[in-house]
Amino acid sequence: MNQPMPPQAPPPPPILVSTMNDVPGYQVVRVCGEVFGSTVRSRNAFSDIGASFKGMFGGEQAGYTKLLNDSRFEAVNRMRQNAAGMGANAVLAMRFESGEIMPGSTEITAYGTAVFIVPQEQQGPPPVQR
Repeated sequence: MNQPMPPQAPPPPPILVSTMNDVPGYQVVRVCGEVFGSTVRSRNAFSDIGASFKGMFGGEQAGYTKLLNDSRFEAVNRMRQNAAGMGANAVLAMRFESGEIMPGSTEITAYGTAVFIVPQEQQGPPPVQR
């Protein structure tokens, strides 16, 4: 029996995200404002028990690493959606913040400044052809 495929999240908008305050070769022509993307995640109790045993012997806790990476990806995509909704094509000075909401649940937030950038006029001599 075929089951319907679950709906997939839309792809993130084509928004440049940079931790820099500017983008070489581009100029900011409009500041749209602050943007945020957050997610709250937790592991299930069985995973936590397994991780506590792993913690006694040392080594990477791969399940938590995957959870953190997935959470960051989700937060950045939500921030991109927020920026696209404001008419931006880039987010500058992007940062992450995290905190525990309650025992076992962590919030990951991506934030930055949504801007609209355009290529600068080429300045100086053209690149040397070799």
